[in-house]
Amino acid sequence: MSSTARLVLLGPPGAGKGTQAARLAEQLGVPAISTGDIFRANIKGGTELGRKVQEYTSRGALVPDEVTNEMVRDRLAQPDAAQGFLLDGYPRNVAQVAELERILEETGRTLDAALEITADADVVVERLLKRAQIEGREDDTESVIRHRLDVYAEQTAPISDVYAERDLLVQVDGIGAVDEVTERLLAALASHVG
Repeated sequence: MSSTARLVLLGPPGAGKGTQAARLAEQLGVPAISTGDIFRANIKGGTELGRKVQEYTSRGALVPDEVTNEMVRDRLAQPDAAQGFLLDGYPRNVAQVAELERILEETGRTLDAALEITADADVVVERLLKRAQIEGREDDTESVIRHRLDVYAEQTAPISDVYAERDLLVQVDGIGAVDEVTERLLAALASHVG
């Protein structure tokens, strides 16, 4: 496998994306970049972007694409991302796919793969209901969780299609022990990039 890994990680809520992002980044020696983390870091740091984000989130509004794009551009320009990165939670729509491509082109980089963790909806619902119980999230009912999965499928299916057309999509079953899924992802990535 090449010494760089420029990856996008896709997957429905409850598929273990956050856990796998951290593990893959460590194995591949690249930073895991989560848009949620970038937002929080900018808000905490009191940056101009952070203030913009807070204007939206404090009203319960979604952060607009241009603000998210600006943050991702800024984060990918940092030295630790020069040799590679794993983006988690971005791109969220087809417009962001095109923007990510532009950001990378400007620095002479291309994406190696879009890893999609797939998971059976019923298993995910069960998993998230269990998590809600443990964490005391009473608003995470089955209907709310199924709605989140539907929204994810609606928004992300087009992204998967774009990456599939470009022969960049690598789908891996996310159901199983954490170690097994990590091994599956690394093996699938190696055979795709290799």
